Amino acid sequence: MVGPLKDFSFFHSGCFKCCVCGSRLSLRTYYHSQHDQEDKEVYCISHVPKPGPGHLDGSAVGIRSALNVPKSTTFVNEQIRASGKGTLDLESLHIRSNSRGENGSPAFDGAGPTSQANVTNKGTPGHNYGRFDASALHIAHALRATQIQKAYKKEKPLHTYLPKEEQTELEMKFRKEEDILYRKFEKARKEEEARIHAEFREEWERELDKLASKFESLRAQEDPHTINKLRARERDELERHMTIRRDKKREQITRKLLEHERAATAALVEKQSKEMLHLINERKREWFARGGGSDDEEGLSSELESFPYPQNPPPPSPPATRKTHIYTDPVEFTDIDQIAISVAQEDQKTFTDLVRKLVSRCGTDVEKARTIFRWITVKNLNAMDFSEDVRTDTPMGLLRGIKQGTESYHVLFKRLCSYAGLHCVVIKGLSKSAGYQPGVKFTDSRFRNSWNAVYVAGGWRFVQCNWGARHLVNAKERASKSDSLRYEYDDHYFLTDPKEFIFEFFPTTTEWQLLKRPITLAEFEELPFVRSLFFRYGLYFPQGQSCDGVTNSHGDVISHCKAVMTTDQSGAATVRIGMPPQMEGCLIFHYNLKSYDNESDTFDGVSLKRFVMQSVTPPVVSFRTHAPASGAFLLDVFANAVTPREYLTGEPMKFKSVCKVKIECGTLSTVMVPLPDCASGEWGPAKANRLFGLIPLTHPDPLIFSGREVAIDFSMSRPLTDFMATLHKNGTDEKKLAKFISQSVRNSEVSFSIQFPEEGQYGLDIYTREIDTADVPTTSNGKQLLTHCCKYLINSSKRNATPP
Repeated sequence: MVGPLKDFSFFHSGCFKCCVCGSRLSLRTYYHSQHDQEDKEVYCISHVPKPGPGHLDGSAVGIRSALNVPKSTTFVNEQIRASGKGTLDLESLHIRSNSRGENGSPAFDGAGPTSQANVTNKGTPGHNYGRFDASALHIAHALRATQIQKAYKKEKPLHTYLPKEEQTELEMKFRKEEDILYRKFEKARKEEEARIHAEFREEWERELDKLASKFESLRAQEDPHTINKLRARERDELERHMTIRRDKKREQITRKLLEHERAATAALVEKQSKEMLHLINERKREWFARGGGSDDEEGLSSELESFPYPQNPPPPSPPATRKTHIYTDPVEFTDIDQIAISVAQEDQKTFTDLVRKLVSRCGTDVEKARTIFRWITVKNLNAMDFSEDVRTDTPMGLLRGIKQGTESYHVLFKRLCSYAGLHCVVIKGLSKSAGYQPGVKFTDSRFRNSWNAVYVAGGWRFVQCNWGARHLVNAKERASKSDSLRYEYDDHYFLTDPKEFIFEFFPTTTEWQLLKRPITLAEFEELPFVRSLFFRYGLYFPQGQSCDGVTNSHGDVISHCKAVMTTDQSGAATVRIGMPPQMEGCLIFHYNLKSYDNESDTFDGVSLKRFVMQSVTPPVVSFRTHAPASGAFLLDVFANAVTPREYLTGEPMKFKSVCKVKIECGTLSTVMVPLPDCASGEWGPAKANRLFGLIPLTHPDPLIFSGREVAIDFSMSRPLTDFMATLHKNGTDEKKLAKFISQSVRNSEVSFSIQFPEEGQYGLDIYTREIDTADVPTTSNGKQLLTHCCKYLINSSKRNATPP
């Protein structure tokens, strides 16, 4: 079957032909009548009925031409919304709320299954960020195709100009070369194993002779039974010691051999990739010389020009466009990703079969790179079970390099790209990977890494398959057993922009930074330690940090924050993170503070979290840290995008790290005390306003200076009930402070009155819940639980009292 078509009909594959000339059609080449909307027949480009003069209708005005005009803004194609009869308007299709955020900006959507796809905007229930409703707009596939094609040109399928048999023949030649290489690897390993065995065998014999001579001289002086026991004990100790040495020696030799094998494999793949690309380019050139594409549908030949993709790999240079000019949402690759997922469920015996299944429906170089990237991230190669006797002509034998550790994800990605006709390189360098902490210097080989750059969309783009790959996880909410697995991956590491990639990866070769103004290794070490989620949420470091920021040798500011921050004499340092407007209403932050050296999270029995004050003043979230003592500390900032509804239900929220900063404190001029033991999280009323619609009337800041009494008032923008407040003070029992707080609710206003028993620093927690909320959790007796709303830090002193 072929379909569904644009009208959601299906055709038998043998009957999917032009009704006029009978030529075979595909989903990319068929047309419906532009003259009669009731006509369900399919046509080729030459015979599709077209409206003549005076016959304009909705289909003639045309979705195809409207979709392909240049976009006048980043997010809405104004040509679609033009006035006049027969045009399409987003409001008339009831999708404006889904296509744009409340303030007119694009709604955020993260990278694939791991992102918060259903985050509500400004507290609006059920609002899906950036999602078009297929039932409201039946041209979603056309929109995706248009979006993906806007930054680069179409490509003809590989089978158009290169027969599969010819490509397979070249691959078989490659397979023989690899067989020879792997036999050399096996021979070298056996020779080294034999050499180690012989070396230690000789040493063992020598040591046994020494041991025998030693106890032979003692035999006349000691009891034979005692001598035998001592001899047996020393022999066992000698055997244990030599076994440890032999295993260490074997491990060292194996590591050196593996490095040699990886280098030899990479060199062979480099050679074979050039040969494969040469074959593809030659056949493509011959195809064009024979007039290929001259009668191509949709005017594709004009888009292809004479030779659309460069024959030779261009020199490294910064890409002319950003990733967002290629695509703004991974959903645009839904169809392509599904191909990769489907192919990953099967096994192929040749790379030719594999790549052709992956790219057969890809119309652009970006789509080719995408489906290869997704196949690797889905396949989960590290978890594949390889039997010891696997043959090279089997599906598992195809990936024997992965099995033996001689071929990395990066080399495999390069290999598959060459079979698809794409230029790809493996880049070596350093990365801020597992085990790295901000402030660490790259003085050894611990953080060596490799990644790829692939030439697509008219420029070199970074791809990191290892970091983009995730494992399969159970999706309990799915009832179907066949659909019980969800594929997770990190879209950030596909075509990553160089200005973001440089925060985590530093290439050995400067030009492969792909930056107009490259940076040095020292500058790379100074960059703050951020993770992919930092960029997925659109976070940034605003100006005004308590450090000078990182600039390159040309004076360009790379980051307004450094990896290592120094406190002032009071032990204070502030880390500020900016949020884009569309994320201010849904981002929740958390933090952790621990000792940099021993990872302890307490100081004198007090949690180090109580030495950090988190507050939000849109669009900035601040983490004010007061070091309790001199030394180094590690501040880890976490984030998650949630809806107010998700927060109010009390469901556990998973926070992921977005950045880490090392905080160094020299000498302290004052003794720092911990903050009152309030609920964790941010201080101030911004949270109450954002999640509960509770608007502060009297105190908009998290810090309050007051006399011996204070009144804090709020206005409710939606119904809330069961308010509760708790007061905290270091060294004072919370229960004793309860009588000093009172609250009152009048109409839509709520007021909290506090009379402090003594001067000092207090923390105030406020809790509430919405009225009649069915999904709010309850206690064992059925009473609904309250949710933390906000908290204040209050300094009470007579000096702060307002004069009468």
